[in-house]
Amino acid sequence: MKHTLVKTTVAVAALLGATVVAVTSHTPPAAAATGPAWPIDTYGSPRTSDNVVLKWDEQLLSTIRAYPPQTGPTITARALAEVHTAMYDAWAAYDQTAVGATPGAPIRPTDGTAADRAQAMSYAAYGTLTDLFPAGAFPAKGAFARPEVLMGSLGYDSTNTSTDLATPAGVGNAAAAAVIAYRHADGSNQQGGYADTTGYTPKNQWNALTDKWSWQPLCVLTAAGVAAKATPFPTDCSGPNYSIQKPLTPQWSTIKTFGPEDPATEYPPQFALPGPNADGTHAQATADIDQELADSSNLSDTQKMMAEYWADGPNSEFPPGHMALFAAAMSRMKGDTADQDVKLFFALGNAVFDASIFAWTAKYQFDSERPTTGIRERYRNQMITSWLGPGKGYGKVLGQNWLPYQALTVVTPAFPEYVSGHSTFSAAGRSVINQFFGTDNFNAKVTIPAGSSKIDPGTPAKPVTLSWKTFDAMADQAGMSRRYGGIHFETGDMQGRTLGALAGLDVWNTAKTYFAGTA
Repeated sequence: MKHTLVKTTVAVAALLGATVVAVTSHTPPAAAATGPAWPIDTYGSPRTSDNVVLKWDEQLLSTIRAYPPQTGPTITARALAEVHTAMYDAWAAYDQTAVGATPGAPIRPTDGTAADRAQAMSYAAYGTLTDLFPAGAFPAKGAFARPEVLMGSLGYDSTNTSTDLATPAGVGNAAAAAVIAYRHADGSNQQGGYADTTGYTPKNQWNALTDKWSWQPLCVLTAAGVAAKATPFPTDCSGPNYSIQKPLTPQWSTIKTFGPEDPATEYPPQFALPGPNADGTHAQATADIDQELADSSNLSDTQKMMAEYWADGPNSEFPPGHMALFAAAMSRMKGDTADQDVKLFFALGNAVFDASIFAWTAKYQFDSERPTTGIRERYRNQMITSWLGPGKGYGKVLGQNWLPYQALTVVTPAFPEYVSGHSTFSAAGRSVINQFFGTDNFNAKVTIPAGSSKIDPGTPAKPVTLSWKTFDAMADQAGMSRRYGGIHFETGDMQGRTLGALAGLDVWNTAKTYFAGTA
C-alpha cells in the first residue's frame, strides 16, 4: 500500500517548462511523412492473419466493448497490463536473454519453437482473461464470444490446467497463475468487484453543492430517460429515468506502479503535479472555467467529430484500449511478428496501467470540479452560449443550464477532473509506441462518414477526416478533444499530457531491462 497522499507546491510554469524539455529530448524524431496518410480504421480491424498476440488483444477488447458498465478506463488498463504481462512472461520463459516480469514467472532452460511460444502465450492469455472476466459474470452475447472459442479455433484444449513446464500449455498456465496471484493482492479489489476500499466520500451531492471547487456527482439521464424525453436538469433523481453517479475506483492510488515513482509525491520521479490551484487562490481554476466555456462553444463539425471519435465511452475500448487499437494497426501495417508484438504490448499495457494509477491518484488527491459544475456555478443566472442538445445546435442559456457536447446519458465521467485520463493514457501510449518503432512519424488518418454522429443527428454534414502526422499530434488531439467535449480544463489536459509522457517513457525504460535480462 502507498503512504498518505502528499500535496506538492511546485511552481507550475517552472515545473512544466523543465519537464517538457526532458520529455521532448527522449522522443524519437519524426521521419518526413511521405505519400498519402494510411487509414487507421482499415488496419485497426482484426484479421484472420493476425498473430497470436493481436488475436488475444482483440479478445480482451471485445470483452470490454461488450461489458462497459463492469469495466471503464482503469479496469481496462489493468486488464491490458495483466493479460499482456502473462503473455510476455510465457514468451520470456523460452527466450535465453529476456526474463519474466512477475514473481514466480516460469523459467525454461531451452528455447522452444515459434509454435511452442504461441501456445504458451495463448494459455497465459486465456488463464488471465477467464480470471478477469469469468463466464458467470461475462457470458457470451451478441458479437462477443468467450475466450474458449478462440482457444478452440487455435487448436488448444481450454480445459488443460497443467503447469508442467515441459509443455507449452504448462508454461502458459504457470505464467497466468503467477500474474493472477500477484494482481489479486495489488489493491485494486478485483475480488470485491473493484469496489472502493478507501472510504472516499464526495464533498458534494448531485443537488447540494458544498464546495464548488470539488467534484460533484451528477444526476444523469438513463437510456429510458432519454427515450422518455426527460429533462437533463432534474429536481428529483428517482425512478427509471435517472441515476446518480458513483465514483470510479478511488482505490487506484494504492496500486504499485510498474515504472518508478517518487515516494514523496507518488508521481514519476521527474514530475510532481502542482494541482489545479497551485497558487491557492483559485485564479487558475477560474481562468480554466472561462477558457473551457470558450473552447466548448459553437463547435465546428470537425471539432464535434474530434470530441466523439476520442470520447471512448460505453461500447468502446475506453482510452487505454484505443492505444492498443493504434498499436495493433501499426503492427498490421508493418507486418510485425508475435515475437515483436509481445514486447510492444507488454510495455504498452503496463504504460497505460501506470497512467491510470498516476491519473487516478491525482484525481482523488485534488478532488477537483468538472466543467459541468465549474461553468454552471460561475455563470449561474448569466446568459452564456451552450450546446442545446441533439439536433438543436447552439444558443443562449442560463449558466446553470449549460450542456457539454456529450451523449445525454454521459454528460461527464463519474470521477474528479484533474488530471485528464485521456491526456495521460494517450501520452503514455504514444511514448511507448514511438519508442518501440523508433520514430514519432505516424502519418495515419481516420475518415468519419457524413451523418454518422451518435450524439447529434445529421452531423457531420460532410465526411470528416482526422489525421495525425506524428504520434505526438495524435496524443495532443486526444487531450484537446476532451476540452471540445466539455469534459476537461486546459490545466488538467496539459499536465495530464506531461504526466502520461513521463509514465510511458519510464515504463519503456523499465521494460527494456526485462528484454535485456538485466532487470
